[in-house]
Amino acid sequence: MAETPELARDGRAGELDWWHAGVLCPHPTPGVCALVTLLDVELRARGYVHTHPVRHRLLTGPLGDTVNVVELAGRIERGLPYPFDLGGGMAGSDPDADARRLAAEHLRGGDATGWFERLYAESATGDAVVPWDAGAPHPLLVEWALERAGKGGRALVVGAGLGDDAEYVARLGYDTTAFDVSPSAVRLAGRRFPGTRVACRAADLLDPPAGWREAFDLVVEVMTVQSLPEHLHGPAVERVAGFVRPGGTLVVIASARDEDGPVFAPPWPLTPAEIGAFAGHGLVADRIEDLREPERRRWRATFHRPSG
Repeated sequence: MAETPELARDGRAGELDWWHAGVLCPHPTPGVCALVTLLDVELRARGYVHTHPVRHRLLTGPLGDTVNVVELAGRIERGLPYPFDLGGGMAGSDPDADARRLAAEHLRGGDATGWFERLYAESATGDAVVPWDAGAPHPLLVEWALERAGKGGRALVVGAGLGDDAEYVARLGYDTTAFDVSPSAVRLAGRRFPGTRVACRAADLLDPPAGWREAFDLVVEVMTVQSLPEHLHGPAVERVAGFVRPGGTLVVIASARDEDGPVFAPPWPLTPAEIGAFAGHGLVADRIEDLREPERRRWRATFHRPSG
């Protein structure tokens, strides 16, 4: 059934053979009907359960988010992006499973960030996988850097993880500081890059060192705010914006969704209002790119703090 999304988007769902294709169907279109079963299987494999014993179109995730599978199927049928390989990779291992498992355990106890340390610590022993670790700087960051002349100065990399983005920023000529809330991530980054020129330390984005306030010429935030629950997005955005000094630049790369778009947490992709909120703390938006691919949507945005 890997071809089901493509056939649904092309209006050819009638060519498929699924369990009740020949009976009276409550769904709005054959494409939605064909997709709902696949979505139900995929979401339940991710820990979602039916919210109501009769209304099976609603599923609730381990972190409390609710998904209407009929609405989601309609989005897919209309060609809008969705955040997993529907019908293709369901039988294989899920790289996000460890992150969701640990996040759910900690968030149920009211701890929004402790799961990062457990994830990195377990990754060091082979008991978990860090799903966002690509072993290279983020391609959207590299693309941005290639389009501009390097200025040098002081740089801060937010939520640096295993250090690839920070090392890349340092190679651009910046005196680079990087931080992560996980001490294990900091230790692992040090092992990966012995002799590094990056000053890497453990720190909490929501309670950063006071000396970092408006202290950096370049601030790089790659998918860190989105890793926090939605109620923390506002404070996290304010902290990130606050690192930029007058005349400095902020680069933000994040997963994107519509204001009312579904969430398959973690992460909690940023809405247009949330990406725009970086400009609400003394920064000015230079460029906000809404980058759309068939199964993925991302933001790349740059902001600056005026010198005057």
